[in-house]
Amino acid sequence: MQKLNERGAAAAEFALLLPVLLTLLFGIIEFGMIMYGREVVTNASREGARAGIVLVTPKPTAGEIETIATTYLTGTGINLSDVTVTVAGAGGARPASLTVTATYRYPWLIPYIPTVLGLPSPLPITMTTAMRHE
Repeated sequence: MQKLNERGAAAAEFALLLPVLLTLLFGIIEFGMIMYGREVVTNASREGARAGIVLVTPKPTAGEIETIATTYLTGTGINLSDVTVTVAGAGGARPASLTVTATYRYPWLIPYIPTVLGLPSPLPITMTTAMRHE
């Protein structure tokens, strides 16, 4: 008879602990996706900036640099409509610098997380790369 009581206690403890464990698990997944998006957008802005400063004639235009940065994002799992790329200083002469800014509006996988934590939805992730023209 004592084992039946213990089974009931274990089920009750599991029912109380399950929401905490699921919140922790999905929080880890969400944080990992945010960090992945941040790294991919950082690399996209870096690729665009590098393509814009390389010594070629004629220098790439701002539109071409934006295309290079967004092309980098193809196949990464990031929706291109969630990313905005802006370029400043394209086609400049030395020693002017080129700045590529990529903003990723991260769509939350779990919609209640931004509400509970008081974060914006979608979460803006902005990465800027500045390089001097060669």
